[in-house]
Amino acid sequence: MTSIDVRDGVPPVDRARREYAELAARGLRLDLTRGKPAPDQLDLSAGLLELPGPVYRAADGTDCRNYGGPRGLPELREIFSGPLQVPADRLLAAGNSSLELMHDVVVQALLAGVPGSPRRWAEEERVAFLCPVPGYDRHFAICERYGIEMIPVPMTGAGPDMDAAERLAGADPAVKGIWCVPKYSNPSGETYGDDVVRRLAEMRTAAPDFRIFWDNAYAVHHLTGEPAGLADLLAACAAGADPDRALVFGSTSKVTLAGAGVGFIGGSPANVDWWLDRVSRRTIGPDKVNQLRHALFLRDEAGLHDHMRRQRELLRPKFDAVERILAAELGGTGLASWTTPRGGYFLALEVPEGCAREVVRRAGEAGIVLTPAGATHPYGKDPADRTIRIAPTFPSLPDLEAAIAGLAVCVRLVGAERAATG
Repeated sequence: MTSIDVRDGVPPVDRARREYAELAARGLRLDLTRGKPAPDQLDLSAGLLELPGPVYRAADGTDCRNYGGPRGLPELREIFSGPLQVPADRLLAAGNSSLELMHDVVVQALLAGVPGSPRRWAEEERVAFLCPVPGYDRHFAICERYGIEMIPVPMTGAGPDMDAAERLAGADPAVKGIWCVPKYSNPSGETYGDDVVRRLAEMRTAAPDFRIFWDNAYAVHHLTGEPAGLADLLAACAAGADPDRALVFGSTSKVTLAGAGVGFIGGSPANVDWWLDRVSRRTIGPDKVNQLRHALFLRDEAGLHDHMRRQRELLRPKFDAVERILAAELGGTGLASWTTPRGGYFLALEVPEGCAREVVRRAGEAGIVLTPAGATHPYGKDPADRTIRIAPTFPSLPDLEAAIAGLAVCVRLVGAERAATG
């Protein structure tokens, strides 16, 4: 299973156990569980707290202090229209996160169906979603909360396995949707290829109301000066099988202040009208003061990209450190492989089959807390037990370096113990 050799007459398992004992004795308290912005990233948006100042009127004269404006401020929608690939008149600015929007769309579909639904989803005998894996645990949590069956679809390096997706969606009318993080996917970091986007838009589905939940969370979160390209899904759907197939989501949560962001939802005219009708019963309008604050702070799309360049300058050294340490500590051992994302907030570490939970357990006992093994799969169960999500963004660089080096010790220990027991 491994390529570890005996050195200095010390069996690999004994050497690994000694390294682990030294690690545990350090009394570390390090946390890599969630992809949160670090304090220095949040500091880049400190100017938001001084805005909008004494002026509360939007560009069109709207008094942002008052009710109304269910579509959100036009000037903020214009800034994010290009990055999210949604025409501004079909992009809505809403509450503080895209997760609440995705959750509420699922709930409203259950309660009322979506455009094209023959009945409410709650009246269906079964409702199922395709779930690319490894994937985002909070997507899976929404499905699990509401009894939606999750069907795993493998990721390929350029998006989900479309042969599998087409087969499953085409054969089963209970399959109502698919979760997608199309750019710098969580946690693998891959970006969907043009052919994948086209096939998602054009594939035959047994459900007439099939929806693509296009969670473009990392649309502007590049780690290099050469951003990955992503085909326009809404345009592909308009030219394909169903113009209403896609719902696009995004937010400023990892752009400005994570706890005081703005969420976006966009889609076809029919989907937008449906959403506005549904939310009109629960809100008289979004927080336009916060939206004005963001529009004044970012100024325009160029200002958004400049702000994200400064974010990249803080994040790139952390991702580089993870790559450097993993290569130095685990490269050539046969014990691990990992992704090297060009953007986003995560990377995926693959360890030998059957080892991920034990690696995470050993790391936790040594004071390095990781996302639970299995979180990257529906129901928290990775059948191969080999994927570990790494979130490098929040710790300081020295803490991150210590955590990744310690994680490598745990991988070597578990690998050596497995090899020793055959």
